[in-house]
Formats: sequence, structure tokens, C-alpha cells
Amino acid sequence: MIQASTHSPIAFQWDSWYESVGGRTIQIKEVDEYLQHIRDFQYPRFTGEVNPEQIQFASPEEASNHIKHLARTLGADEVGVACIEPSDIYKGRHVTEPFAIVVGQKMLWREFQQVPNERSAIECLRVYFTLGEVVIALAQEIRKLGYACTVEHPIGDSDVLHVPLALKAGFGELGRHGSIIHPTMGPLFRLGSVITNMPLATDRPIDAGIAKFCDTCKACRIYCPADAVPDERSPEAGKDHLGNDRYMIDTGRCFPYFATDNYCSACLVVCVYNHKEWARDFEGFKTSLFPDLQLKTSPHPADPEVEKHWYPLRKR
Repeated sequence: MIQASTHSPIAFQWDSWYESVGGRTIQIKEVDEYLQHIRDFQYPRFTGEVNPEQIQFASPEEASNHIKHLARTLGADEVGVACIEPSDIYKGRHVTEPFAIVVGQKMLWREFQQVPNERSAIECLRVYFTLGEVVIALAQEIRKLGYACTVEHPIGDSDVLHVPLALKAGFGELGRHGSIIHPTMGPLFRLGSVITNMPLATDRPIDAGIAKFCDTCKACRIYCPADAVPDERSPEAGKDHLGNDRYMIDTGRCFPYFATDNYCSACLVVCVYNHKEWARDFEGFKTSLFPDLQLKTSPHPADPEVEKHWYPLRKR
């Protein structure tokens, strides 16, 4: 059993944060339908029987290669493996499996041509659902091989932190906006994990120059409607996988806007990393490389009186 570190962040308390901004006010039919499908159709399929006859692989490398091929066949656009450390687990929780198979799936750029927008919100939930199917199916296949595993769904009450695990699994680097920027998918993708006791060869973090790019580029800071993205890194936030002080979003500024204007996403789609190559649409849809930003006046910051992760109070 791996216990969370005493320095681990607490899981985000969604209900308390929504209460701090007057409750949930966004009503999008398709988003609600996806959420209902995830609760009713996916949650009951998180668990399953483990085959008592365990398949043995010649090496952890062979096992990892098999799992990665399987994940991509099931629909993952990226997959990597990382060892789970106490700091990768939410405060007060524990896990019983030592390896995380991290999977990613890109979102369609053509649905983010106008942001914030109902279409962009629907696309986020669509990928939460389709990636959820990937992790559920992957877990089922691992159990068939005779190994225990746990589904850590892209949306929901996970025990592990997807982002630190994805960084260790080589998915990219942490951007100024607090999300991972992948070398080819950019920041427009979602993460899920399956944790398992199958002995696997792990991947390594990468240094592709993305963090250095973010130190110079300030697109997400400039266009953030809530002015929540920082100018500088925060030593108080600890180090990223490359030893840099982390950039930390002012959640008290970010969340009120996120919760009232179609779940925003502006910071992701204005990212100009890699000359926007990651945003090009190769399926024949006519798109622009920069979104039409439909930004509103941001609500007042909110800082609910509950246990929460540390974040800087930007300009306040």
C-alpha cells in the first residue's frame, strides 16, 4: 500500500467551490447527457474479476510494449508508464498498485474555434467519456492477463494526480497555464490512468524546451479573462520534473470564471507552442489557428473556507 505524502494536495472540493460562486449555473444539454452517461454507464464498469491464471511476460519492457500497443488500439493518442510515489496521491488517500499507465486523448481543435463556447464545453465532456471508455477497456484487458488494476477515470473522484504521473511518463512539460503541453498534441488533450500491479518498465520525463518557451511566451497570461495566470514562477509551489519552480494559477480567480462561462478553456487554445502545428486540422475542416475569443467581465475572486491546495493570490 502506498500512502499519500503529508505534502500532497487535497482533492478539489467541487461542491464547496461551486457553492462559493452561487452554485452550478451552466446548463448545456449535451454536457449533462455525457455526465449522466459517465455516472450510469461507466462507473459501474470500473471493477471486475481478475483472471487467476497470470500471464508472464519475458521482461517488464515486453509487458509495457504490450500494454502501450493495446492502449493505442483501444483509442489512446498517447500512453506512458510511471511509478506511483506518495506525492502522486491526493492527501489522505492511498493506492495498492505501484504502476500507473497514463493515457491521453486529444480534443478536436475545430470545436474550439470560439471560446468560451458551448461547443468547446461539449468537446471536453465528449473526450472525458471516450477516454473513459479507453481506461475501462484497458483495465478489463489487464485483468484478463491476471493482474489487479484500478480505473482512475479522466473525470471524477480519482485517488491519483494525473498530471504529475503524465509528466513522469514523458507526456510533455508543464506550461505557464498549469496544464501539460505535449510536443505534438499541444495542451489540447485529456488524461486518464489505470494503476496496476503488473511489473512494467517505466518511461522518463522529457525536456523538449517547452518550459523555456513558456518562460518567454505569455499568450495564456495575456488572454486569461480572469487574470489568473502568473507572470513569474512560484518557489512556494515546489519544483516540476525538470527542477524548475512551478507556475501556479490563482484558482480563486480562475474558478469563478470557469464556473460561469462555459468552462472557459481560453488558456489552452491561445497557446502558440510549436507555431500552432498541434492545432492544424488535417481532416478537411476549415479552421483558423487562433480562436475567436468571446470573453466576458470576470466575476470577483472566490476563496472558499475549506481545505484546499495552495495557490498565489494574484494582485489581491
